[in-house]
Amino acid sequence: MVENIDIESGSLCPALASAGILGDKWTLLILRELFLGTVRFNDFQRALPRLSPTVLSKRLKMLEANDLIVRKASASGRTKEYRLTRSGRDLGPIIEYMAVWGLRWRRRRIGEEDYDISGFMWDFHRTLKTDSLPDGEIVIFVKFTDQGSYSRWWLVANGNTVDLCIDDPGKEVDLYLTASLDCLAAIWMGDRSVKEALNTNSIVIEGLPYLIRDASSWFPQSPLSNVRPTVPLD
Repeated sequence: MVENIDIESGSLCPALASAGILGDKWTLLILRELFLGTVRFNDFQRALPRLSPTVLSKRLKMLEANDLIVRKASASGRTKEYRLTRSGRDLGPIIEYMAVWGLRWRRRRIGEEDYDISGFMWDFHRTLKTDSLPDGEIVIFVKFTDQGSYSRWWLVANGNTVDLCIDDPGKEVDLYLTASLDCLAAIWMGDRSVKEALNTNSIVIEGLPYLIRDASSWFPQSPLSNVRPTVPLD
């Protein structure tokens, strides 16, 4: 049994009481993952590679103790999953608006040092627009020109399912995508268009011609890519 965690705010202000639970970057990122559908411990680790297993475990226990999530057996019964409670689901608009605010007012402060290749690729693969891909399995090979470690990735899409691989899955590749992390991140965040990046050779896509011509329709993009900074980027 997980003991209740009493977070003392030193004030009767409910905002401070809430901040005592949510006022931590890892807690916010874990909640973001829950709203994006992450439910298993290993997938939290893949999505948040800079978060140690120890801290992840502590934050999940804290959220459980404060009735924001519950830990329950998966459908197979072989693993445990973390699910939002009614209280946790009510945080959805708060988490989303914090992201919107950050994109509007702190976009300039988000630099290359904030990018994590593994975390980015986790976001990148789950926002692939599978509805615009042909039926059957499509394999996309992504190569980063500015990364030493973890510079090669494979996305294996089949229907609505997209698997992310750091090791060669041994499948025939349909598309080869080559770019810098900064370029891909800019396209994903809506700061550059696929067409402009292709025209300037910032990104190179090779493979099936009809998928190259239609790249803008299937290319992964952040759900908040339409949020523009208050002060335009240079």
